[in-house]
Amino acid sequence: MKLERLISMIYMLLHNEVISASELAEKYGVSQRTIYRDIDTICAAGIPVVSYHGVNGGYGIIDTYKMDRSLLGSYDVGSLITVLHSMSTVFDDERAMDTVRKLQTIQKDDSPPSMSLDIGSLNVNHEFLRIIRSAILDKHIIQFEYTNGKNERVTRLVEPASLHYQYNAWYLYGYCRTRNDYREFKISRMAHLIATREQYYRVHHSTQNRMSYENYRWTDQVDVSLHFSKEALARALDLFNDVERSYQHDGSLIIKLKLDNDVWAKRLLSIILSFGDEVEVVEPIQLRQELKENLEKILKIYTKV
Repeated sequence: MKLERLISMIYMLLHNEVISASELAEKYGVSQRTIYRDIDTICAAGIPVVSYHGVNGGYGIIDTYKMDRSLLGSYDVGSLITVLHSMSTVFDDERAMDTVRKLQTIQKDDSPPSMSLDIGSLNVNHEFLRIIRSAILDKHIIQFEYTNGKNERVTRLVEPASLHYQYNAWYLYGYCRTRNDYREFKISRMAHLIATREQYYRVHHSTQNRMSYENYRWTDQVDVSLHFSKEALARALDLFNDVERSYQHDGSLIIKLKLDNDVWAKRLLSIILSFGDEVEVVEPIQLRQELKENLEKILKIYTKV
């Protein structure tokens, strides 16, 4: 088919400095006249094909359209292609895909990638990500309703500075005009997001005063011990992958961690409840008591007449 031949020809031109019309005609089993028409079609599509005269003449793509193979090693190229391809999928970014296509021209082999990456998330609205990214690039203020950690719903006006993906979640960092300070917002907690027509002119730095997840990690205040049944091993390991672990003879698992921050204490309680009877809080006593009180509240809901 002509389309398949054209796509193949483009890759041939990208992977070769110069290739003659006779070589192309022989490869695809067509006449040189057909090759000339195909080259015209490729040029009309916006790909800058140039012709070279002389004994070693032929067709090629101008150097500024391609990348130099010597700039990057095969590992670098493969890694960049993986990251950019995932980004182009999430943000529907044709510029990222264009870079991917250029990088593919300097790959030294056609072996399958050694890794894959998906920076999407089931818990995020991809359309929100695209709106926010466009607002960052165009310096437009965004407005949205946000549910904070106290479960309060507040409308925010924000000058978006940067998007961050970490620990399977997307975050927006920017200057909140509602609070007159820099804030970080979890995308999954946003609603009714719009990009306004108003532009901002403040210069933002993506890491300025940005809160780090490390500030909320386990510290050395309270020892917590959780005993998971063998039926809950996989999920327990997914959620607690940087803590002390000890496997028991019956296949169950005991994990030990240190906890300080009240926010994380409440979050841990929610996680424990989600395991049902597949986990037991061994210590501290205070956490066992708080869990018992929560279970009693839940029981009352389901025992109402």
